[in-house]
Amino acid sequence: MKWRYLGTLLAAAALLSACDEETGSLGMEMLPGSDAMSAHTISFDVNTESILADSVFAKTSIGYIGRVSDPDFGYYEAGFLTALTCTENFSLPEVYKETEWDDEGNATKATGMMTCDSVTAVRLVVFYNDWFGDSLNACRMSAYELNQVLDYDKRYTDIDPKDYYDESGLLGRVAYSAYDTTVPDSVRNETDSNGDATYTPYVIFKLPTVEFGQKRILDEYRKHPEKFANSEAFINNIFKGIYLTTDQGDGTVLYANEVDLQMQFQFHYLNDSTGVKLKKEDGTDSTYYSMQTVFASTKEVTQINHFLSSDKLKSKVGEKNCTYLKSPAGIFTQATLPYDEIYAQLANDTLNGARLTFTSYRQEHKQDFSMNVPDEVLLVRKQDYIKFFENNEVPDNQTSYVATHGAYGTNQYTFGNIARLVTTCINEKQQARQNAGNAWDEAAWEAAHPDWDKVLLIPVRINTDTSTDNARIIGIEHDLQPGYAKLQGGPEGERLKLEVTYTTFPE
Repeated sequence: MKWRYLGTLLAAAALLSACDEETGSLGMEMLPGSDAMSAHTISFDVNTESILADSVFAKTSIGYIGRVSDPDFGYYEAGFLTALTCTENFSLPEVYKETEWDDEGNATKATGMMTCDSVTAVRLVVFYNDWFGDSLNACRMSAYELNQVLDYDKRYTDIDPKDYYDESGLLGRVAYSAYDTTVPDSVRNETDSNGDATYTPYVIFKLPTVEFGQKRILDEYRKHPEKFANSEAFINNIFKGIYLTTDQGDGTVLYANEVDLQMQFQFHYLNDSTGVKLKKEDGTDSTYYSMQTVFASTKEVTQINHFLSSDKLKSKVGEKNCTYLKSPAGIFTQATLPYDEIYAQLANDTLNGARLTFTSYRQEHKQDFSMNVPDEVLLVRKQDYIKFFENNEVPDNQTSYVATHGAYGTNQYTFGNIARLVTTCINEKQQARQNAGNAWDEAAWEAAHPDWDKVLLIPVRINTDTSTDNARIIGIEHDLQPGYAKLQGGPEGERLKLEVTYTTFPE
């Protein structure tokens, strides 16, 4: 059977890959002896190596802040930039009249008016839902105001924060530990009626009340409400955003899920004709205060994360007897698949399945807070890697696949059947050969397509839709939490095997 028929047999390949050993030959005994097919398995060597990720596309609602040093991989620092949103038809507390109404809904008289005439406190609150490392480690966080509007087309982790801020924009510095021991257990463990926790850890920056809160926000809103009409107007005219980073402490990284700008307003009631402050029924002053979140960076707002790693990663990439996965934005494993060899040996046969396994070594925990093996990985053609993440694609089981560590009870990432990847890549080259005819120059074609036979193994986080019985993948993101895996392979290490199952028809 010619190789061109492989594409039409993909459905059969998928079916066979789903069968177990007992049903893999289902139907064979029904064929006449002269037409009997024979199934075989053959292994091909796969070359692997570690490559630096340098930077990754990070479209995420989580902001990472902190620094971690590791004896094997060196240090990495994390910080993030974000804008604060302003809702449509935004409004701050206004002066308004308190009115009495009769039973028919008619106004009878104005009893007074409530006015918001000042801001008494302003604070920037960074909420985080989890962290990595030592919860009691002493750290210090710095917040800077941005002087340039963020370019959300630049979501790569090698972004230079200095393009968006300078030291004069310092809003404050706060010492903190991930686990705040001053919070009582009664608050920390409190739940709502559904049993969900109501407490979220946070770090607070106190901002200038008069200069920032009163003059820049409240007074400016009263003068120019159009500057608060929507997020774009607010960001361009009032507050471009913030950069949060760590400048002291080593061993902790926070996973921030929300940043709020909160303001406390002063209210009191006035007589609508004389302007004299009204008293409450008990004779006390009617003045009161209310803390409100006025602008926020929530999960709907993409954070732009910045990671800086030490040069020690280069030495790990240079190891020859293994390969590595390292997150965030650290190291990928690259595999070169032997498509030409497969074509040369099996061009007249039917490809039914192709199994590729990456085996990880047991980790040696050298410190109290060691990184875990990444749970999930993506296998994707190297030439498709960039657009896969930028276009928010999901695995198609043809040029991209996902696997879970230990899914089969072993210390492995197993891709049970990548036959469609193999046939797609081989057919791509053969089609180019056919189109070129006598002008075919294989060396020139491979020079123009250097990554056609390469795939990348990348730590990822998988987002699924669980609203139905059959959960489906709705998004793939780079894994930005600290993690690593040491894998068998490498330029001088044990070769990985691509196990190919194929069917031979009699001549």
